[in-house]
Amino acid sequence: MTWSENEEWRQRFLKVLAGFRLLDDDFMTAVFRSLACVDLLLQIILDKPQIRATKAIVQDTLKNLQGRSVRLDIHAWADGQEFDIEIQRGGRGAAKRRARYNASLIDANALHVGEDYNELPESYVIFITETDVLGEGLPIYIVRRTIEGSGKVFDDGSHIIYVNSAMADEDTPLGRLMHDFHCTRPEDMYYDVLAERMRYFKETEEGASAMCEAMEKLARDFAGELAKEAEARGMERGMERGMERGREERNIAVVLGMLKEKLPLEMIARVSDISLDKIREIGRLHSLL
Repeated sequence: MTWSENEEWRQRFLKVLAGFRLLDDDFMTAVFRSLACVDLLLQIILDKPQIRATKAIVQDTLKNLQGRSVRLDIHAWADGQEFDIEIQRGGRGAAKRRARYNASLIDANALHVGEDYNELPESYVIFITETDVLGEGLPIYIVRRTIEGSGKVFDDGSHIIYVNSAMADEDTPLGRLMHDFHCTRPEDMYYDVLAERMRYFKETEEGASAMCEAMEKLARDFAGELAKEAEARGMERGMERGMERGREERNIAVVLGMLKEKLPLEMIARVSDISLDKIREIGRLHSLL
């Protein structure tokens, strides 16, 4: 079913779209396909007004053949440096060890065979969080390794930054940026480059249609990943159940994963072929609705 084939679905989606913010994963993915928007993030968070991104990929998967792969929200390169920018609504997704793991995979993929370690680029893992996950009441946390005893910075070129969007002090550039991350209407935003992207996706037919298609593709891909993970877990535990029961468990795992990512119920139903009533039942049973 396409965007224009079902008016009822179209109106439901527009209602969901109206409530999206930059903190919402699917909407963020669409907005930050623009290098100008990525530039703004880097310039303000790093306090480097001249920095410019040369390349950015949203929802970029870094493969790990020996273990767990990761999917980066925004994978960017600028001025010879490499960046992973993660937008996190829940504190669990911004765990300290996740920052460490993401940084390790960025480094593992940065060098080719025969290249010297000194050729590793400066790397940044940046979490923009909805709440103050580190709990120190700061608007931004810049994490550096130091040498015990002297307190000197151990400059290995790896940087971790947490930005607390709950502290939106509108007297500072960073505070205004975080204010914009919480906005649902472009006219309420400070930064024109972000407001124009939001206006395109929310207020034009072309943009809303593109947003719908992009969300469906992401949701279908995500549902496929969740289904594979559920099947793998079942095989690892040596479960010998009937096909019907196995399918039911897989469906529950898919719905739970998508609910945790805050995907709209109608979108979950469309990509999973599970009824809205069943999705609501699963969500309520697991205290997600």
